[in-house]
Amino acid sequence: MTDAHFHRNVYDAYLSLDGREWRFFGVHPWQAGDMQCEGVDAVVAGVEADLAQNVHAGVGEIGLDRLRAKTIPPEQRAAFERQLALAAALARPAVLHGAKCWGEVVKACMPYAGRIPAFLFHGFSRSEGLLPQIFAMNGFVSIGPALLNDHAVNYRAMAKSIPLERLLIETDMDESAAPQDGAPSRAETLHLVHLKLAEIRGVDAVGLERALDANVRCFMEALA
Repeated sequence: MTDAHFHRNVYDAYLSLDGREWRFFGVHPWQAGDMQCEGVDAVVAGVEADLAQNVHAGVGEIGLDRLRAKTIPPEQRAAFERQLALAAALARPAVLHGAKCWGEVVKACMPYAGRIPAFLFHGFSRSEGLLPQIFAMNGFVSIGPALLNDHAVNYRAMAKSIPLERLLIETDMDESAAPQDGAPSRAETLHLVHLKLAEIRGVDAVGLERALDANVRCFMEALA
């Protein structure tokens, strides 16, 4: 079973499939928003060095964010643009963050369609009208633990409507965080999300697992 997006600490992004893990290097938008421009330049240069040394690594998690502030800091935009260009130059897949500004993230990515081999729109929600553009860029959408919330009616409807060949699942969990009493582990959370997705879509869980694993292989094809 695949976990399309999780963390070893707050900002280190990983993808796992059948016991194998892939690392993603990038400046998270929260990190970039806290920096000065000179700091962004230095950190992105560090990302470039990491990617050069890790030929099977992707770029991420990168993007834009309006959760922390209504206005996107210029450093955040600069870091995102620099890293999109880097992903294109190295032909690496990218994991994207776009909380409350997915339209701007999609717009920024469109010039790189075909140059960045694949995009993963992690934590995507509330912007179903963007899906045709996402799919046209070889984009995938990952569904996470919000699916387990019985009140997340719109989120569940989106999870049901996304074409199966464009769908992944994720936990977005940080394995460095202290576990809460009684809280499920990452593996348990992934299993619960997988079962709920099968239930919502009305499909066999085993068949769904095979399809999701195939989707991850397609997303990661450039790094095989």
